[in-house]
Amino acid sequence: MLKVGVLVSGGGTNLQAILDAIDCGKITNAEVSLVISNNPKAYALERAKNHNIEAVCISPKQFENREEFHRALLAKLKESGVELIVLAGFLVAIPPMIVEAYPNKIINIHPSLICGVGYYGLHVHEKALERGVRVTGATVHFVDTGTDTGPIILQKAVKIKSDDTPEVLQRRVMEKAEWKILPK
Repeated sequence: MLKVGVLVSGGGTNLQAILDAIDCGKITNAEVSLVISNNPKAYALERAKNHNIEAVCISPKQFENREEFHRALLAKLKESGVELIVLAGFLVAIPPMIVEAYPNKIINIHPSLICGVGYYGLHVHEKALERGVRVTGATVHFVDTGTDTGPIILQKAVKIKSDDTPEVLQRRVMEKAEWKILPK
């Protein structure tokens, strides 16, 4: 059974999609054994506890500098024995020391077919609407030392409607793309 660690900063809807896929038997060869958030108020930590999964907050604010935070994060991942790390709305850049410790064993999901620095959360959907693109979507990719530059594993497109707001588009991308392709 593959031991999965999920890193998340907020509500954990992508975490929930993974847990649901495990619960209904779509994922049969993996278990989420650890959830880490950088945000002590992240609802994702409650989702983990509700599934009897170890839930830990490791926040940069707990440390004197980023290097100490990164070392603590890596130490917890290693201590837990996770074999795959899933970034599911984790709003912290993964440093090279962690990427090197888990080569091709860290995946990320982000809502976009357009990506770049600053393209996360609602910003992605605002930018898609501003640019006038007709299609957006979600991307799952391996994590490398760049920002959303690792090899793509899977993408799913979602059509943009003329009356979309960023919030409506965000919800549709989650429902039609993110929650489908991340468990795959």
